[in-house]
Amino acid sequence: MLFSVFMLALRSVQRNLLRSFLTVLGIVIGVSAVITMVTLGNGATQAIQMQISSLGTNLLMVRPGQRLSAGGASGSAGSGGVPQFTEADADAIQAQIGGVAAVAPEGRASATVVANGRNWATSIVGSRNEWFETGNWKLASGRIFESDEQRAGAAVCILGETVRREIYGGTAGQTGLGEQLRVKQFSCNVVGILAAKGQGGMGDQDDAVVVPLSTLQRRVTGSRKVSTLSVSMQEGSDSAPLKASLRELLRERRKLAEDDDDNFNIFDTQQLAETLAGTTKILTTLLGAVAAVSLLVGGIGIMNIMLVSVTERTREIGLRLAIGALENEVLLQFLIEAVVLSALGGVVGILIATAASFGLSGLMNVPYRFDPAINFLSLVFSAGIGVLFGYFPARRAARMDPIEALRHE
Repeated sequence: MLFSVFMLALRSVQRNLLRSFLTVLGIVIGVSAVITMVTLGNGATQAIQMQISSLGTNLLMVRPGQRLSAGGASGSAGSGGVPQFTEADADAIQAQIGGVAAVAPEGRASATVVANGRNWATSIVGSRNEWFETGNWKLASGRIFESDEQRAGAAVCILGETVRREIYGGTAGQTGLGEQLRVKQFSCNVVGILAAKGQGGMGDQDDAVVVPLSTLQRRVTGSRKVSTLSVSMQEGSDSAPLKASLRELLRERRKLAEDDDDNFNIFDTQQLAETLAGTTKILTTLLGAVAAVSLLVGGIGIMNIMLVSVTERTREIGLRLAIGALENEVLLQFLIEAVVLSALGGVVGILIATAASFGLSGLMNVPYRFDPAINFLSLVFSAGIGVLFGYFPARRAARMDPIEALRHE
């Protein structure tokens, strides 16, 4: 019986293809909108996590600067009056705080580099070999700095992919490795090329030239100060006690009194990633809920069309009841018809959403993540809409008086 009722429902849908299409259009739009919003939101969340993790794993970034007061003003003009860090601070952190895998003091300066008849304005990064570990950097070719090069401030450098491409990319057979690159008043030998990372939270991560910290201090900035301390935690370390120990050590080294505010900031990249990912998930849920409203609109459209269908087929219903059809059979027929319409809309919506999500992910430059759960739930929900909004028209058809139905014109 169930198969026969199902076939009757399909024939009814086929007899009115245009009306059936217009009926399920609301469901199609609702399902495709929900799936597309959730898929793009998940992709954006993954993109944020990837960008943050590209800065380094289990990374704490310590920078000089005073906290803002309640009125929005700092205790000094920005961070200009705040003392910078030194290499000794990095050594103290490495030696005195447990759970630290590596510490990299980092200095930066802007400069124009020249080679191969080209020039390019970029960032000059000075640090020690620990910088590659804390920042999760890999070499595409070449080597990192040798110990004597770091101690002596040798004229050697490692290029980011963007600098390599802009300076050497257009010359056939040249990768830049082993070439001479002029940085301000000195020339350095290119000993390595960094593997590309792409865009990050602070711009193009590959637009940099890395030199030993002592080289930057002696030949570029003329200062022994460093602007950032990158602290990489060991796997499994709890960041909360480590940050507390780090804060206590730095306050002691910077000779801050007990009632003085910190004149440095500690950024936990893992917490930043979790916060941003959580915010994105909330926005994704909100957008999905807004898009789901169109599913209810589609359900109302199905109920409306089903009521029209019941009115049009009054004599058919009366004839079926007169020759012995049970109320449950008539109820089931119209209910299945409503479910078939809504489920069909769900399937079409899933197909449209898959294509739209794939295309928009490429345009937005976020990963495409197919989520079977949201697709399955959308299909089940669309079928549930058919049951919910198709029950009233189906019950109305089942409770018709056969005699009155047969008299209907």
